[in-house]
Amino acid sequence: MNTSTRRAIFLDECGVGPLWVRRHAEIVQLVTQPEVLIAEIANAPVGTIVALAPAILKAEFVDNVAIILTPALALPAAQAPGAQAEADDLMSAWEETSLPISTAPTTFDPLQQIPQNIATDSDTVLADIAGMDWRQLKAAVSECTRCGLCHGRAHTVFGVGDERAKWLFIGEGPGQSEDQVGEPFVGPAGKLLDNMLLAIGVKRGENAYIANIVKCRPTNDEGHDRSPSAEEIAACLPHLQRQIALIEPTVLVALGKTAALALLALDPSTLVASLRGTIHRYAGLPLVVTYHPAYLLRKPADKAKVWSDLCLATTCHAPVLE
Repeated sequence: MNTSTRRAIFLDECGVGPLWVRRHAEIVQLVTQPEVLIAEIANAPVGTIVALAPAILKAEFVDNVAIILTPALALPAAQAPGAQAEADDLMSAWEETSLPISTAPTTFDPLQQIPQNIATDSDTVLADIAGMDWRQLKAAVSECTRCGLCHGRAHTVFGVGDERAKWLFIGEGPGQSEDQVGEPFVGPAGKLLDNMLLAIGVKRGENAYIANIVKCRPTNDEGHDRSPSAEEIAACLPHLQRQIALIEPTVLVALGKTAALALLALDPSTLVASLRGTIHRYAGLPLVVTYHPAYLLRKPADKAKVWSDLCLATTCHAPVLE
């Protein structure tokens, strides 16, 4: 029995769809006997159990440690030290709101939200950006002062990857780790994104480019990460538009709500769930919307949905390869 079959049997036993797991021999051995694995982890130390309570049994692999998520094993939040702090470290931008799904999303153009001081020079600046090559664009981003985010940044986060990539993944904006190193998607969310790419046969830097809607880290008054404002998005979006034009990707994947709404010019009340499962268009290119990796760290059960979204994106990409 091959590895993929064993993995499918285990996931079926757990009642969940595909998950990204590390492909190590000891995991393969474990999943051949799921009932033994479940029994062993049920008796594991408290530190290996996550304080979540989904309706059905699920399993997650983190650094070769299987974590069981089930009501019977769920612990109160107070018994899981650091769990809340870890959640607080994640940007809130990738959480779905409690608003009902809009059946007819309202058009919302972030470029109409440009403040007066930016609007006065927008025609000239947009024309300049539209004619830049990679070197000029990187220099312009590194020196950009078109919105207030420039005052708090350690580094601009331009983007990373193959500049002729067929896959373009677009997130919201840099977090603290990204701001420190100047590269998008580092830390736990970045590692998960890398695993997502590997699941569809793509590697960071090889036929994939990763960017964000804004190039500087948005923070609130307490210094915590936040979603960028409409004005900040409007000021920075022309840089991303030029990146798209230079890369000429085959398919765009919007990671999370902010990226999806900015690219599709939709009302802020629109939910990611209402945009999934459909091939949208941006500048004539196919665009698939899915959840942000940071959101998946908080709600791992939705990884199966993201797998479905990536498979949909693959259908857009495949004809170009043939």
